[in-house]
Amino acid sequence: MSMNLGPLFEPFELHNLKLRNRVAMAPMTRNFSPNGVPGEDVVSYYQRRAEAGVGLIITEGTTVNHPAASGYPNVPAFHGSDALEGWKNVVDAVHEAGGAIFPQLWHVGAVRKEGTPPDPSIPGYSPSGLFGPGKPNGKAMSKEDIEDVVTAFADAAQDAKALGFDGVEIHGAHGYLLDQFLWEGTNQRDDEYGGSMENRLRFVVEIVEAVRHRVGPDFPIMLRFSQWKQQDYEAKLVTSPEQLEQFLKPLVEAGVDIFHASTRRFWEPEFEGSDLNLAGWTQKLSGKPTMSVGSVGLTEDFISGTFASTQEAVEKAGIDELVERMNNHEFELIAVGRALLQDPEWLIKVKEGRLNEVESFAKKSLAKLY
Repeated sequence: MSMNLGPLFEPFELHNLKLRNRVAMAPMTRNFSPNGVPGEDVVSYYQRRAEAGVGLIITEGTTVNHPAASGYPNVPAFHGSDALEGWKNVVDAVHEAGGAIFPQLWHVGAVRKEGTPPDPSIPGYSPSGLFGPGKPNGKAMSKEDIEDVVTAFADAAQDAKALGFDGVEIHGAHGYLLDQFLWEGTNQRDDEYGGSMENRLRFVVEIVEAVRHRVGPDFPIMLRFSQWKQQDYEAKLVTSPEQLEQFLKPLVEAGVDIFHASTRRFWEPEFEGSDLNLAGWTQKLSGKPTMSVGSVGLTEDFISGTFASTQEAVEKAGIDELVERMNNHEFELIAVGRALLQDPEWLIKVKEGRLNEVESFAKKSLAKLY
């Protein structure tokens, strides 16, 4: 290895959160929790990565207690005694292995289609009844619906703290419900939740404020956001640093401690005239620690490398640029997805300079939980 890996393995502290290093397991939907309940195989899956040195586990998206929160079969829930008991087992196993863990709290919004479990009759809920620009699906949310979802996120965060989680991540990215409010393409409301950026932020701000009220001042809240949407990979919430600052300020004031800026390739600059990526700009403008993500250890991004590529395996890529950016404090934390999904010992092998032993990601790995 040509560079000092020091920044990856430095401890990180924020409020009551103490991480042994700066590497997180990125949230990845796995669909292995029948009836929404994470079982022993899910416990072992997360425990294995913690035992191999990952500092922070961010769980797969886990649905809040709202009838339309889930959009896929066998995704875990974050409500109900059985599901919460399952998550308690995950928390205990990760802590025993020396790791920290956040649940990712999730509502899919208009991504949901009627016929999806747990209640096939429930439609998708969204700000304007749109899956994407000009693409209707489901129902537009009333103010009472909005209040219900805000409460559901707050309830889930309170449960997370009670179960012993080390913080929470609120999923505000990738074209799901919160992002549907943020994105002009899916938010066509004419009330206080639509129109200006301030209004489009209101729903997310209210969720963060409600979560903060429930968990207190020292329990970390991380917000994941993205420019790109599954409905449109080229979509933009903001097109300049000035707009990004306008976007971030109300979220900081509401109580976000860490921003998880989701990009498909961490090395790509966000705005012309600077090499900073989205996480780099977010940290610079918000003053908050930021997590980056996007094809770490791989040469192809998640979309093209996993779903569009004809290659079965995705090539491994060096991490020198990642280390350089972290040495420069462009961002403080890095999330790793497919590399850790494929090889639970990826971080150990990186630390020991055994990159030749790292397993290349193969799409067939998505079909099992290991």
